[in-house]
Amino acid sequence: MTLFQVVFYVQFLLFFFTVYSKPAAIHLRNMDSFIRAVQQVESSKPGLSPLALVRALRRTAGHDDMMTIHFLGASYNFSDTEVLERSILNASSFSFFDKAIHHTVTDSGEERGVVLTPDGTTVALAPLLLGIESGLKAKMEGTAAVGIFPLTLGRRLGLSFLSLQDFPPSHRLGPNGCWDSVEHPKMFKLSRPATLATDAIINGGMDGAILGTSLSNVSASEQTQTLSEILKGYYSFTLTEARGLDAVTDNVSPRRRELSRSILESLDLQSQVMETLNLVWKLEKTEWIAQDTGVEKAVKDGLQAFMHKYWDCPQIIPRCQWGAKASKGIPIPLSLPLQFLYVHHTYEPSSPCLSFPKCSRDMRAMQRFHQEDRDWLDIAYSFVVGSDGYIYEGRGWNHLGRHTKGKNAVGYGVSIIGNYTATLPSRHAMDLLRHSLVKCAVDGGGLAANFTIHGHRQAVNYTTCPGDALFSEIRGWEHFRE
Repeated sequence: MTLFQVVFYVQFLLFFFTVYSKPAAIHLRNMDSFIRAVQQVESSKPGLSPLALVRALRRTAGHDDMMTIHFLGASYNFSDTEVLERSILNASSFSFFDKAIHHTVTDSGEERGVVLTPDGTTVALAPLLLGIESGLKAKMEGTAAVGIFPLTLGRRLGLSFLSLQDFPPSHRLGPNGCWDSVEHPKMFKLSRPATLATDAIINGGMDGAILGTSLSNVSASEQTQTLSEILKGYYSFTLTEARGLDAVTDNVSPRRRELSRSILESLDLQSQVMETLNLVWKLEKTEWIAQDTGVEKAVKDGLQAFMHKYWDCPQIIPRCQWGAKASKGIPIPLSLPLQFLYVHHTYEPSSPCLSFPKCSRDMRAMQRFHQEDRDWLDIAYSFVVGSDGYIYEGRGWNHLGRHTKGKNAVGYGVSIIGNYTATLPSRHAMDLLRHSLVKCAVDGGGLAANFTIHGHRQAVNYTTCPGDALFSEIRGWEHFRE
């Protein structure tokens, strides 16, 4: 081999490893990998503004549609975007950012452009980043934020409502799905055919609205965090106390439903969506929207379904997400609505779970105990409440549980992870059960409007479940009966 060939070979290897050799984890489709990729860009460009970076990411993913340009301007019109885009190609992988941000659903039901967040939920990056860009633009210009709702939620919601007018309102949104692996996520498969507003799109839209609104309210003179810091603060927090989310005052992802509601509920969402659709018609010349006389009713019905599913109901982590095994037999359907809700504590595990990995392990341990030691078909409970801000699906809304001897066919059994003989669960965990899950069940037809709450001990005489402290608490709840 000549000297020239050696030099060429060494230069090629250096180029290859600089551009293409990244830690294996960066190719995983989770939020941590995306944040690490963002940090690589930031470290290669000291002093980089987060606004310039989100604009460059928009350009990389090809998201300059007419509405985005209307509110945010064309990404190719900003002088630093093209230079920064070239640095993205060097600091990370163009294909990684393109695949991570560009949203699409394949014919086989795989949803791309979404990432798994540390709390176990799935988020589409495109509406999240558009919301952040809207907020940063408003902060930089010292003006009120405009376009946050249309860019994050309004357009997708409105078009989904209209495109599926022949479907029930509840089927014009969603669905959720599951990852091939939560430890090494690479593929997200939807549970049924997608609408234009999948759960991941709506999660990303709510997060974008929350972060964009928060950033727009920061004074222009205040130092802005980097994009990676913004994302880490919202998604990569740690709960270290038994109080769970009770001790958290910052904006964090498990609070997305209540936070987005507090921001958007004061708006006239009907008018907001109609204005968004009119803008779509104006910019994209989609005349069928303007001519359709059923638009207002479709939007009204769709928004009612949206508010029920994503604001009134809690986020429920599906079985496939926490790693449930299949039932050992054929699940027996319930006859709805049910008349009772039975409150339990797990006793073992005895400590509250404060993260998605820990809650998932607890769920798998309980299912293993119920299936193997008790020889039951499945985990006993209908639902289980964690202190991480989420409810975990057990046997669910429609299938008979094994939670309350002699009463399984007439009520749901809901347990809170932990031993509550002497102490109470976090207030947030109790509110998920007392308010969110209950309202969701009644409005969704799972529970009768005049349902009764009982502690487990009231139905059987051989247990102290749900613990003295929790039982004393629920005796003051509406619908409790002695």
